Amino acid sequence: MAQDPERGERDEEPVSSEDTFDVSHDLDMVPVFSSTGVDSEVEGDLICGVLANTGIPAVLSRSTFPNLGVSVRVPRAQLAEAQRLIAEAQAAGPEAAAEAERATEDER
Repeated sequence: MAQDPERGERDEEPVSSEDTFDVSHDLDMVPVFSSTGVDSEVEGDLICGVLANTGIPAVLSRSTFPNLGVSVRVPRAQLAEAQRLIAEAQAAGPEAAAEAERATEDER
């Protein structure tokens, strides 16, 4: 404590704001997916789910105007990994999703 007589002033270290906050741009949210199609909101939700299941935080941004579509944003530091996961999920197609669902149902 500041009033502790046992502790000298030399024991206290100043705390700089850079020690407590990450000021890099690695945490900036950048778009990884955007669409204005009819099913864009559903696709955006699915992409957010794929990313969340792999530990990548994702934010789905919806416009108040339906014709402006949606976008999914991820931290800049995880952009490449998110793009890779989305490409893998799209390449696997709906058959892989159905197979994964059957596998989880079999575990129950």
